[in-house]
Amino acid sequence: MAKDPICGMKVSEKSGLKLTHKGRDYFFCSPRCLKKFAEDNRVDIKQANTCLSCARPPFYGNKTFIVAASLLLLAFLSYPLPVLTPFRESLWMYIRRLWWAILLGVFIGGFVDYFIPREYITHMLAKPAKKTILYSVLLGFFMSACSHGILALSIELHKKGASNPAVVSFLLASPWANFTLTIMLIGFFGLKALFIILSAVVIAVITGFIFLILEKKGLIEKNENTLKLAGDFSLRDDFRRRFKDRKISFKNLKSWAKGIYEGMVSLSNMVLWWVLIGMGLASLAAAFIPAGVFNNYMGPTLGGLFVTLLVATIIEVCSEGSAPMAFEIFKQTKAFGNSFVFLMAGVVTDYTEIGLLWHNVGRKVALWLPIITVPQVILLGFIANYIFR
Repeated sequence: MAKDPICGMKVSEKSGLKLTHKGRDYFFCSPRCLKKFAEDNRVDIKQANTCLSCARPPFYGNKTFIVAASLLLLAFLSYPLPVLTPFRESLWMYIRRLWWAILLGVFIGGFVDYFIPREYITHMLAKPAKKTILYSVLLGFFMSACSHGILALSIELHKKGASNPAVVSFLLASPWANFTLTIMLIGFFGLKALFIILSAVVIAVITGFIFLILEKKGLIEKNENTLKLAGDFSLRDDFRRRFKDRKISFKNLKSWAKGIYEGMVSLSNMVLWWVLIGMGLASLAAAFIPAGVFNNYMGPTLGGLFVTLLVATIIEVCSEGSAPMAFEIFKQTKAFGNSFVFLMAGVVTDYTEIGLLWHNVGRKVALWLPIITVPQVILLGFIANYIFR
């Protein structure tokens, strides 16, 4: 299996799109990835004799289609099999809560894919420096999308050349340290919510610094999508050069819409099937694990923190969907630290997130993420239970 140099996905050498450049064969999962590679490396596709319409798998071979069809089949089976009714209801609940977040994340990813050159992300987030981690956390603060929507955008940043430590920091900071969620959490918890926001930032920064060390020592993968820039590269001058002719007109608007749409489709094919798997597993857990179990075993103790960690791992949902549930835990148990663990652990132990990192960023990155973050979450949760008891 070859690896697509643009999106990082594995591609069959028999069925993938092939392009030979400087004596080396490259394989691509989609025509869009091939076109981007050709643009970045100034390759004439016509002269390369590459067929962009070849090797396109049938729709029923698409992973997103397979997972979606499986979930729909289980939902329809719930009518003759009442035991599956709770699953159907839970799945519909997750879809209602998550559809806009997923759409927003994919749209932003498509927008970034079309309008933001890879050189800009490389310039800001690819350097192995501490300030890069701070940039990624700051960027996460302005992304008003929940964890599921951020997944799509994080993979897009990785494709653009952001370093793996920066991608991880952005992924950790965005769901809970963004402006929209700050207001929402303050509405639930009052000023105590600032503890959640600041703690999320602290975890994102510390984890990013640790990942910098791991990358320097060769213990995690490096992002192969990073472009090498000239030493005199100026982001301001390049921006002026690229966008001086992009005036608003019907023709340009049509071209922009098409470009964003193509980016959204490409990103959806990479991310959406993992998100659907997460929703399906979460629906099964929410439907068949009694609600009373959560409240009875999530007291303000060390054991309660670990139970909360386990529950959050199983039923993690969108940020806005998790916030009311976290507040309910606080109301029932008065354990503010458990609410914090429920919110944060869902991000750092989510199987959807780890799976996406495993397949698109690197296996070592995916394995190190919970190893580094979970102890921090438990420690801060313990401190919160002690402070706010």
